[in-house]
Amino acid sequence: MKTSLYILAGVLALAGCKNDKSVPESEQEELADNGPVTVETTVGPLELPAPFASESVTKESKIVAWPSGTTPTAAEGFKVERFADSLKHPRWTYVAPNNDIFVAESNTKDSANRITLLRDTNSDGKVDERYIFKEDLNQNFGMLVLDGSFYIANTDGLYRFPYTEGQTKLEGEGEKIVELSASGYNNHWTRNIITNEAGDKIYISVGSASNVGEQGMEKEERRANILEVNPDGTGEIIYAAGLRNPVGMDWNPVTGELWTAVNERDELGNNLVPDYATSVKKGGWYGWPYSYYGQINDPRWEDDPHQDLVDKAIMPDVALGPHTASLGFTFYTAEQFPQMYRNGAFVGQHGSWNREPFSGYKVVFIPFENGIPKEPTDFLTGFVPDENGNEVYGRPVATTVAPDGSLLVNDDDGGVIWRVSAE
Repeated sequence: MKTSLYILAGVLALAGCKNDKSVPESEQEELADNGPVTVETTVGPLELPAPFASESVTKESKIVAWPSGTTPTAAEGFKVERFADSLKHPRWTYVAPNNDIFVAESNTKDSANRITLLRDTNSDGKVDERYIFKEDLNQNFGMLVLDGSFYIANTDGLYRFPYTEGQTKLEGEGEKIVELSASGYNNHWTRNIITNEAGDKIYISVGSASNVGEQGMEKEERRANILEVNPDGTGEIIYAAGLRNPVGMDWNPVTGELWTAVNERDELGNNLVPDYATSVKKGGWYGWPYSYYGQINDPRWEDDPHQDLVDKAIMPDVALGPHTASLGFTFYTAEQFPQMYRNGAFVGQHGSWNREPFSGYKVVFIPFENGIPKEPTDFLTGFVPDENGNEVYGRPVATTVAPDGSLLVNDDDGGVIWRVSAE
């Protein structure tokens, strides 16, 4: 298996040096006339429009402050409160085994490059202690405590620090145990990490360096995939490939499968290509950049379609809407929420820039029955005050189950972590 995965990586690194991935307008019109296609996902049929059936637009969001006393709106039976605020782009939250809550503050531009430690010492749903845990990082994102070490995934590599449970400041520069590429247009700078139940492997999500390989596939070596390494950084394999930008990862509590949320490609139209959540098969190939949703060829690779890889591409399980920037992903295994939420998954959608009207800017919930996903539903909304405008109050990212069973939602641009609890 290891050999075959490295062969696949080599194919991706060497295949296709043509960087121009534009499609002439006359060909766009022909493709648009082909009409929609329907694919079968795990949650049911999904109709996908033809490429260029609608114009690819740019609509950037403008962040405005949450009005005083205003919160996002949760599903019926839940309340929303501020858990922590005055944070600078709180992208990700990690709950350590001792229930310390670590927040990665980082961003594409003007990044704080730090980790803040939060504690709710009396379990009242409010932060009682707050410490700057680590500063001077490099677009840090994923965090992990494992066997006396604190791991930090910076955009350029995985770092390991000596760690004692309960300490409030992380000292030293750490040891870089895995080198990671920070090349490309750097919109996919996040590097998430989780371990398995045995604690003998670490999984690293690494997004692509481009939209659809337009910088040349030599730039995509060890990109658009999930890596598996030993806790000391050795033994690296490409666990799964062809995932344009996998970010949130978690283990299905019923089946034991690894799952991830993935940002799909842009600039094929208003409704292409939907982001997705999917189970991740070891050695699996998911299509990027040559195809999407299984064997649908990306027309920008018409001259060099890589049909052998297209033919083996795996269909994603759950579509999450086009251009939603679905980033956060966590299974709910606590007991505070009603039974219908048990073993389901929450997905934080950072929101679109390549769509009119906006899509995403909310948290959705994917119900699971016996480990099998069902259609997602809205869970936390209210981030967009006017669907016809361009102002938004915030952009949700991480969805994290707190020690008391509530759900913490990182509002990146709002600078807030929201706490959603059952009423």
